[in-house]
Amino acid sequence: MAIKRCPASIDVVEAAKIRIRNVFRNGLPVYMSFSGGKDSLCLSQLVMNLIQAGEITPAQLTVQFIDEEAIFPCMDEKVREWRKKFILVGAKFEWFCLEVKHYNCFNELSNDETFICWDRYKKDVWVRQPPSFAIRNHPMLHARRDAYQDFLPRAYADGITITGIRATESVQRLQNIAITTQSGKRITKRLQIFPLYDWKDNDVWLYLLQEKVDIPEIYLFLWQSGISRRRLRVSQFFSVDTAKSLVQMNEYYPDLMERIVRREPNAYLAALYWDSEMFGRSTTVRRQNERGKKEKDYKAALLKLFSDLDGNFPTKHKRHVAEQYRKFLMRVSAIADNKDCKAIYEGLISGDPKLRTYRALYQRIYGRYIEVAKKKEGMRNGQ
Repeated sequence: MAIKRCPASIDVVEAAKIRIRNVFRNGLPVYMSFSGGKDSLCLSQLVMNLIQAGEITPAQLTVQFIDEEAIFPCMDEKVREWRKKFILVGAKFEWFCLEVKHYNCFNELSNDETFICWDRYKKDVWVRQPPSFAIRNHPMLHARRDAYQDFLPRAYADGITITGIRATESVQRLQNIAITTQSGKRITKRLQIFPLYDWKDNDVWLYLLQEKVDIPEIYLFLWQSGISRRRLRVSQFFSVDTAKSLVQMNEYYPDLMERIVRREPNAYLAALYWDSEMFGRSTTVRRQNERGKKEKDYKAALLKLFSDLDGNFPTKHKRHVAEQYRKFLMRVSAIADNKDCKAIYEGLISGDPKLRTYRALYQRIYGRYIEVAKKKEGMRNGQ
C-alpha cells in the first residue's frame, strides 16, 4: 500500500506529550509497556516529566515489564532503577516473570520453534534468577501457550496501553500504523496507542541526550563492537536481532556465552556461524571469506529448497513461512536479480517467523521496480 507522510506544525516531542495527555484524560487505567530499551526510556521520561509537572495522574498508571529471562545484566539493572522511580511518584509497577512463548532463532536444528521463558522444568539452567518481587503467575495467563502479546491484551482490556513502538523500526509496523490512521482511528483493536510512532532514530537519541537519560551500557558495547546506529536494538538473547551480537558481547560479559549455551545448547551456532548466511549477515569479514568463490546461484538454491517443503521445513509454521516465500519468488521472479534472490534465500534460512524480512523484501523489490518503471516512462515522455 502507498503511504503518505504529512508534515506537522509541532515537533515529535510535543506531539507525543499531547497524545499521552489525551490518553490519561479518558479517566481509564493506563498501562505502559516498559522494556528498558531506548524507545521505552523515551516514553518513560516523557510520562515522568508530565507526572512531575502535575499534568497527568500517576494513580492511573501501571507500568508493566515482561521479563524474558535471557536479558543482559545492565537491562535488569535499568529496569530496577526505573521501577523505583515510578513507585516513588505513586505509579504501580508490575514485573512479570511468566512462562510465555518466545521465538528462538537457535532452534533451527530442532522441531521446537519456541523458547519458554522461566521454564519450570529448566530451573537449574535459567540464565538468571527472577527478582523476589516478580509476578510468577496470573489467572488470565495460558502458561506455556501464550506469547505476552496474547496475554496482556486479554488480562488488561479495562484500560489503554501505551507503548514505545515506532513506525521506522520495521516495514510491518509502518504499514500497521498507516492502516490504523487511514481508517480514521487513533487506537488499535487491542486498545494500544503509540505516542512515539513518528519518531526517528535521531529523535530518540537526541531526546535521551537532552533529558540526560542514562541508557543501558549494552548500547555502548554494541556501538563499540561496530554495530551501526540503525541496528542498535536490544532484545531477548534468542531473538535474531540480539543473537547476531552475542559472541561480540562475550568480551564485555565474560561468562555470558557459558550461561547461554547451558540454557540453549544450540546457541553454539552463534560462535560458529554468526558471520554467515545462517544469520543473514553481510559483513566485511564474510565478504572477505567468500572472495574469489564462484557466486552462488541463489534462485536455483531457492528452487531446491522449495522442491521438498516437507523435508526442508519439518514443522507446520516453518512450512507456512516457506510457502509465503515460495509464492513471493514466483511473483517477483521476472524482476528479481541474483542479489534479490540471495536476500530472499537468507531471509528464509535465518528464520522469519513473523515475516518481517518478507515484508521488507516485498517493499524493496517492488519499490525498486516501480522507480525504474517511472524513470522509463519519464524518458519516453521526454521528461
